[in-house]
Amino acid sequence: MAQETIFSKIIRREIPADIIYQDDLVTAFRDISPQAPTHILIIPNKLIPTINDVSASDEQALGHLFVVAAKIAKQEGIDESGYRLIMNCNKDAGQEVFHIHMHLLGGKQLGKLVS
Repeated sequence: MAQETIFSKIIRREIPADIIYQDDLVTAFRDISPQAPTHILIIPNKLIPTINDVSASDEQALGHLFVVAAKIAKQEGIDESGYRLIMNCNKDAGQEVFHIHMHLLGGKQLGKLVS
């Protein structure tokens, strides 16, 4: 079994977070160290440590991440100007919390993906 993370506690509302969306499959909340005017993390409620750990049974929840991302982008007013969705896998990619999560970033010109 995977090691529980801080995200698990956020999902269960055991620690405070600015949760802006939650349903049976996913939870979305504002990043505490935003890298853009809009920086929201969207996570599956099921603990999946890395993208390498995804299985076919996770397809509905992971597809739902994108549906929720589009809904939030519209609510945040960045759907027309543009936004970026990022998922990191393991340390070299910058994954810090080992519970997969999608970063939704927008609200400014984001520039190059990798420098």
